[in-house]
Amino acid sequence: MSREGPAGPDRGRPRLVVGIAGASGVAYGLRALAACKDLSVESHLVMSRAAALTLAQETELSLAEVQAMADVAYRPGDVGAAIASGSFPTLGMLIAPCSVRTMSEVATGVTASLMTRAADVTLKERRPLVLMVRETPLHLGHLRTMVKLAEMGAVIAPPLPAFYAKPLSLEEMVDQSVGRTLDLFGLSWSKVKRWGQDMAMPPVADD
Repeated sequence: MSREGPAGPDRGRPRLVVGIAGASGVAYGLRALAACKDLSVESHLVMSRAAALTLAQETELSLAEVQAMADVAYRPGDVGAAIASGSFPTLGMLIAPCSVRTMSEVATGVTASLMTRAADVTLKERRPLVLMVRETPLHLGHLRTMVKLAEMGAVIAPPLPAFYAKPLSLEEMVDQSVGRTLDLFGLSWSKVKRWGQDMAMPPVADD
């Protein structure tokens, strides 16, 4: 059973599935939902049970408040939801942040939740699957799992700060990372500072 946000679904808009797993960095998922609203993209949210715990630790928001930020929100165990079917067209799926457990489930293809089922569907339908993996340091098992996912067609996009954008706040750093992942879906968010466009390139010294 899904729950629609205030706006409800709109068949005339592109859809993006946004997953929020239990890793630290729930702000990335929240800003992805905000970006979808700014870009008039219909957001379909699924959060893991662990993500609800992280939400309580890292923000003052309730689960209901976050779900209301999305056009449609799903329960983590609702494996019969629309986003669990390849016949439901979307731009793809962004998992922000992505935990090692979620990453590992997707890599094996043995999916035990709506989030990993939706990710598996995204891969089989050859749509972009972008994983903002949050873990460090990485051991060999993590790295091998990432290689496997890359070979399957997923994009591994750890949220690393872009210091060339000269961020003045944590929010700007988060927005830059989220915006760059949205580029992978063909979505251009105004919060992103672009090299050679918003920032002047330094002059090239003569040889």
